[in-house]
Amino acid sequence: MSSPPRSGRPADAAPSTPSTPPVADEPRSLRLEDGLTVIVMAALALITFANVLVRYFTSSSFAWTEEISVFLMIVLALVAGSGAVARDQHIRIEYFAEAGSMARRQRLAQFGALMVALLFGLITVLSVRVVWDDYRFGETSPGIGVPQWWYSVWLPVFAALITARALGLFVRRSRKATPADHHGDFPA
Repeated sequence: MSSPPRSGRPADAAPSTPSTPPVADEPRSLRLEDGLTVIVMAALALITFANVLVRYFTSSSFAWTEEISVFLMIVLALVAGSGAVARDQHIRIEYFAEAGSMARRQRLAQFGALMVALLFGLITVLSVRVVWDDYRFGETSPGIGVPQWWYSVWLPVFAALITARALGLFVRRSRKATPADHHGDFPA
């Protein structure tokens, strides 16, 4: 089911949804997330391809590739999550998010952004303790034996990035809507 066209837009134009916000509503720079996504995906592809070649030609594999690949997939999930939050494309129940008046939808969007910020702020604080424990007790990774904090240090960094992006989304959603924004909410 599609929503009615908004004012100032032709009736045959595709309706915009909160999951695909207008370009003007996006944060100015998502270069960090987009660039890291490309780099991590390329690294994953190269590592996996190298491991496949080695397995094919030698019947053995690089032991370190699994550990590095798991780490890179976690980094990829966090980086992509940050971009999704900044673009307001995170998971939500559309039935509730799209129902009701524009004011209700705006309040729900603000509430969702605050909850994401609260969750990832808490993850940031708690994961700093995990990193400190990994460092203090000299934990090593199970696969290749490097210090575990080399991996765990990135969780609070990316969780803080997601927190900042969620707070930015909250600020953007909290701006007062102009009366023109509400003009096209109801069918003519």
